[in-house]
Amino acid sequence: MGLTLTTRDLLEVLDRLAPFDLAEGWDNAGLMIGAPDHQINGILIGLDPTESMIAEAIALGANTIVTHHPLLFKPAKTIRTDQPLGRTIAKALASDINIIACHTNLDVVNNGVSDVLAQQLDLADCQPLTGNGAIGFGRIGDLGQPMAGDRLLAKICAVLRSSVLLVAGTIPSTISRIAVCGGSGSELAENALALGAQVYVCAEVKHSTARWAEMAGLCLIDAGHFATENIIINELARRITETLATAGHLVPVRATTTLQPPFAAYCPANGCRPLPEII
Repeated sequence: MGLTLTTRDLLEVLDRLAPFDLAEGWDNAGLMIGAPDHQINGILIGLDPTESMIAEAIALGANTIVTHHPLLFKPAKTIRTDQPLGRTIAKALASDINIIACHTNLDVVNNGVSDVLAQQLDLADCQPLTGNGAIGFGRIGDLGQPMAGDRLLAKICAVLRSSVLLVAGTIPSTISRIAVCGGSGSELAENALALGAQVYVCAEVKHSTARWAEMAGLCLIDAGHFATENIIINELARRITETLATAGHLVPVRATTTLQPPFAAYCPANGCRPLPEII
């Protein structure tokens, strides 16, 4: 039997993996719902704190959820249980479930969201697009061997388990230097180009930024917010499991198997298809 694990213990583990003081001032990272002395019997990891994740946690017998996106982002003026946020809060409270968020602290930290995305694309000698040293948003790095443009796009689709990419600008015939940013990264496109990126992979690209990339000679790829960030979830579950085990805590840690991306791709011939396909 392992040592008892409390919410406070888990927060300390998460703080070592992605220090909460690295979160942006506008962000809300840390304990959303729960109490520091709450004893944990199981942990479920996912991107978004949804009602479906709470239901999954209940089914698994897990009383703690760790997500990337915070449940409480802006101050809530009311908690209406007939509306999505209030309903989710009420369900978590009624089931005595802790909810913790590791948001921008997990984005900027070394081996965080963008690093995992860069590693999956086999980029080496990576550095942030912003910040100092190993800390900052986005990453830029080099392929060991230059790759044909169509092969790179196919690789991105395979890594992200996605069948659709939005591409602005000309796809280079041969690519060696790539920038990435998990999640919303439109504002870092100029940084990517200035650091020599031929291709920049991110999400939520603004129309004006896509036009700028088209004229500036940067191939800008919007690969979707869910896909570019969900890539951290299995890795985060693995790191938490290993860290807890080293400390003598044998609480089960699982990555969600039910959370799906909020968007589907529609075409007249085939209707709506999940985007991306999640294992």
